Amino acid sequence: MAAAAEGLSKEERDAVKDRAKELREEAKAGKNREAGEQAVAKAIAEMPESDAAIAGRIHELVAEHAPDLMPKTWYGQPAYANKEGKVILFVQSAAKFKTRYCTLGFSEDAALDDGEMWATSFAVTALTPAVEKKITELVQAVF
Repeated sequence: MAAAAEGLSKEERDAVKDRAKELREEAKAGKNREAGEQAVAKAIAEMPESDAAIAGRIHELVAEHAPDLMPKTWYGQPAYANKEGKVILFVQSAAKFKTRYCTLGFSEDAALDDGEMWATSFAVTALTPAVEKKITELVQAVF
């Protein structure tokens, strides 16, 4: 209980700092795709090898199947925003918050609504053809 009373964890504080830096960089870059590509490439390069492989392939799938989404970082992780600048999907390295697996997440703006209950994030432990197909379907569904 003491840890909860202390506030944010070190990882959470680092993520907030990352986000503040991103906002400053975004203000300078505007809607510059190249700057976003560079930021995403840097974030992927800083991941552990297993997460970097997953994030790199997800980046390729998004670029291929949702080219209108703008690459950027969000809390230091690869993300993709719509034309209004709202993050639609993101990849979170397991190492970022010391979790068990790399995660592909979708914001409420992705509108993946399916009845009364649906998933908004997915653990990704390996990129098989079936997993790539599911990711492609989800990415295409956000439009």
